[in-house]
Amino acid sequence: MPVRVATAALLGIDAFPVELEVDLARQGLPSFAMVGLAEGAVRESRERVLAALKNCGFKLPAARITVNLAPADMRKEGSAYDLPLAVALLAAAGILPAEAADGLFLAGELSLSGELKPVPGILSVAARARELHARGILVPKDNAREAAVVRELPVYGLSGLAEAVEFLSGQTTLSPEPLPEPESALPDAASGLDFSEVKGQQHAKRAVEIAAAGGHNLIFVGPPGSGKTMLAKRVPTVLPPLRFDEALEVTKIYSVAGQLPRRAALIETRPFRSPHHTISDAGLIGGGSHPRPGEVSMAHKGVLFLDELPEFKKSVLEVLRQPLEDGKVTIARAAMSLTYPADFMLVAALNPCPCGYLGDPRHECTCSPPQIQRYQSRLSGPLLDRIDLQVEVPAVPYKELRQEASPVDSASMRQRVLTARERQAARYADAPIHVNAELSGTRLSACCRLCDEGHRFLEGAVRRLGLSARSHTRILRIARTVADLDGDEAIKVEHLAEAVNLRGLDRQREA
Repeated sequence: MPVRVATAALLGIDAFPVELEVDLARQGLPSFAMVGLAEGAVRESRERVLAALKNCGFKLPAARITVNLAPADMRKEGSAYDLPLAVALLAAAGILPAEAADGLFLAGELSLSGELKPVPGILSVAARARELHARGILVPKDNAREAAVVRELPVYGLSGLAEAVEFLSGQTTLSPEPLPEPESALPDAASGLDFSEVKGQQHAKRAVEIAAAGGHNLIFVGPPGSGKTMLAKRVPTVLPPLRFDEALEVTKIYSVAGQLPRRAALIETRPFRSPHHTISDAGLIGGGSHPRPGEVSMAHKGVLFLDELPEFKKSVLEVLRQPLEDGKVTIARAAMSLTYPADFMLVAALNPCPCGYLGDPRHECTCSPPQIQRYQSRLSGPLLDRIDLQVEVPAVPYKELRQEASPVDSASMRQRVLTARERQAARYADAPIHVNAELSGTRLSACCRLCDEGHRFLEGAVRRLGLSARSHTRILRIARTVADLDGDEAIKVEHLAEAVNLRGLDRQREA
């Protein structure tokens, strides 16, 4: 009679249950067959498992072995099937009780000596096991803290196959992995960065504060050395801490991508990703022959920083449109379609021209008008429309460089951001949104009502600057955030004026 052991396979950042069945027939010539759309690493598990069983002192009888991974129409990949396969073989051979693994989920890679090695995606597997009311999950010891983040599920961390056999046969008992203690480090304490180190640039700091308070995308435009990268790297220090559900989702992504630090439990600080401009479409968005999360998903609930934005290939920049609009990425393949979360805050930086000194009073621009036009045309209008705040960052005057430290630090900025976020949380308590950057449709109209004077001001700005409907929406969202930072429920003309002033590239295009 076949022996069944429960495990799971990854699909995107989530897992679906897999039933590993083993039939051991003593009739016929000895053989080993694995079916159920097993990819290369899964098929190779046969050699690893048989060697691990031999080196741990377990001897299988000569038999015709058939392994099925159900459902058979879903592709399985990776090395996490080693442990469930070894346990199923031992149970089919009578070395373990047939019901030893009933109600348990198993996952882990085996070395040839029988040691258990960590595998990616354990958090997703544990989450699926809890949903299916499993009585526990057996994982490598290095994965135990990660799996223990999923509460109300006993997690047993194992060092090797021999320990797994002793536990399943009842020869020894194991204590479940305790729930990891949350880390209380503040974002700036963890990174060692602070806005007090940025001298001058008060206008840019104000823009960062508005962007962080409302979850808006942000672009810095200025000459080399004006502090654009320095400002961008400090953006995470003013963002609110991750909620538990956000941290769980971010950790799932890093776990599936195999980038979760060893023996880590939960990612509790917002990600900051800064890919090089030579990155490919698949590297930024995700994909490949075996789809993996891209940089936009690795920056989920955090910051994606694109330095020297026009240097990125135009095709790479254009694929940013969907995640900027929808907060997710869909990767379609012939056999399947995967959706990865990609709800990030985009921070970008660029020079105003190829040499970088267009409009700088201290340096002469050496670029010809056609060069400037070609450089600026690398950024399409639809892409720029999706970036809410477009801020000019001029060179810092010497008298400001002489200051020892800026009076505006990350702690004070974060406090104002948190206060504004609390106002938004109360306003959107009954809605599936959290920040002003997500406002749209009737809710945008309801939350961004303008007085007659405000309508006249905005109408004049739209006509004068030739703004698109998307830019009009962005201005309303920014003005709503500015009002929240000022503690006002009503949007005033001064809030609209500041919002329009933060659309610098619109003003340049109009000029």
